[in-house]
Amino acid sequence: MKTFKSVFGLLLVGLALPFYAAAQNISIATGGTGGVYYPMGGGIAAILSKYVPGMQATAEVTGGSVDNLKLIGSGKPYIGFSMTDASQDAFRGEDKFKGNKVPLKTLMVLYPNRMHVVSVEGRGIAKLADLKGKRVSTGSPGSATEVMAFRLIEAAGMDKDKDVKRERLGVAESVNAIKDGKIDAFFWVGGLPTAGVTDLANTPGTKLKMVDHADVVPAMNKKYGNLYVEDVIPKDVYRGMDTDNKQATVMNILVAHENMDDKTAYNIVKTIFEKRDDLIAVHKEAANFKLENQKSSATPIPFHPGAARYFAEKGIKIN
Repeated sequence: MKTFKSVFGLLLVGLALPFYAAAQNISIATGGTGGVYYPMGGGIAAILSKYVPGMQATAEVTGGSVDNLKLIGSGKPYIGFSMTDASQDAFRGEDKFKGNKVPLKTLMVLYPNRMHVVSVEGRGIAKLADLKGKRVSTGSPGSATEVMAFRLIEAAGMDKDKDVKRERLGVAESVNAIKDGKIDAFFWVGGLPTAGVTDLANTPGTKLKMVDHADVVPAMNKKYGNLYVEDVIPKDVYRGMDTDNKQATVMNILVAHENMDDKTAYNIVKTIFEKRDDLIAVHKEAANFKLENQKSSATPIPFHPGAARYFAEKGIKIN
């Protein structure tokens, strides 16, 4: 009986250890196939599997930030891409995470995510107010695109349920729907360029219309905190743009459960930075993975101690 109790006790101790410590299989929660998260996640999975001894990482298609944060909250060995606004909601247990706080840590600050409000010529949409009464996709249900789209609509003085005929589509589905005349415009938050928007811009007989909305950023920040910045999508990013698009930008971060062990967090961040050129070859937004961007003011989620140790070795002190 004493031996049985001893073994049972050891099992309980093992179960109480941080789940990442023994986990060599890590899933990377990304987004839809038409955005940047998925190819970037595939690139990260490849370098982690190749260069971190014993680790096998895979990228998973998801609905986006909200889904990713919920997967991390499940306690399974996930790391995930997320926008800072959705991460803040999850960390605080607000909005889509009301009553369900997710114990998060930031692994690293990634790249800026630009809000695209996209239409095409002939739909009568030149400014945010023109969305009223139109058929509009505000993003897939598990995405931070939807979170930010709702905030933009609100800041523009409209009601998301009453003033637009709302669909909930990912970027690839939105592009197909606007081509087929099923919607008039769509919201998408992503890196530059986003494959789906490039596809739409290059469609014969189609002229892209990017809707300016930077003017509502102050109202968004007043309510939700300083998460958003006024920015531009340069006119040479997508075919058919006549001028720079004045828009709202939010940062992307890579996050993990707070129970991830320090060694795993350190190895993930170290490998991403040391093999950044491999990732730039996958998508040029990886060029924005910069040590100087790793600071507490860039993310509302505290940095993981393992990540902070790597940055300290590089002369970056996380406050």
